Amino acid sequence: MVAILQFLGTNCEYDMEYAFSLLNAPTQIVWHKETSLPQGTKLVVIPGGFSYGDYLRSGAIARFSPIMKAVIDFAKQGGYVLGVCNGFQILLESGLLPGAMKHNENLHFISKDSDLKIVCNDNVFLSKFQPNEIIKIPIAHADGNYYIDEAGLKDLKANHQILLEYVCNPNGSVCNIAGICNKEKNVFGLMPHPERAIEKLLGQDIGLKMLEGFLEAL
Repeated sequence: MVAILQFLGTNCEYDMEYAFSLLNAPTQIVWHKETSLPQGTKLVVIPGGFSYGDYLRSGAIARFSPIMKAVIDFAKQGGYVLGVCNGFQILLESGLLPGAMKHNENLHFISKDSDLKIVCNDNVFLSKFQPNEIIKIPIAHADGNYYIDEAGLKDLKANHQILLEYVCNPNGSVCNIAGICNKEKNVFGLMPHPERAIEKLLGQDIGLKMLEGFLEAL
């Protein structure tokens, strides 16, 4: 079971649900007021959008929604969690991933395809890719400028936690970082939207290859 969270302002939950349907994976959309995850949940996905309108820091209010306690407990027990765009921001605010997100360097909303380099593939999410492989995934964000201090960055590199880097940095992220994971490699966050790259008719289906990695590990 793939549990897909839905907050006030989430706008990619049905895209994500459709993406997993192409992989024949059972899904359930979970309202943020719920206090527990569906029975049999193997993967939690926090999709993109603008939770609570991003009226404070992006993801800062969603972090206190009732469902997040269950998600944090699930992650601490080794359950897989994936956060995309606003979902990545929520994971940072929740402390499930290190670092913080700032406004894009140019202060503008960016929506375009972005070339990404695979950095580490020793994890279920990117296990189907090769290091240094270049892929193209859409981005759409105003607060995607990832920041972490020097000590934290050193840890990310030492523990192979940097997953993806922008080939051409669109937002000012430290070291071109587009996606990371935790030390245990069960919590993943990225700004690009794999669920928007799932059909060749619309440009590319490389996003399915990303999501498929989880299903083979469940």
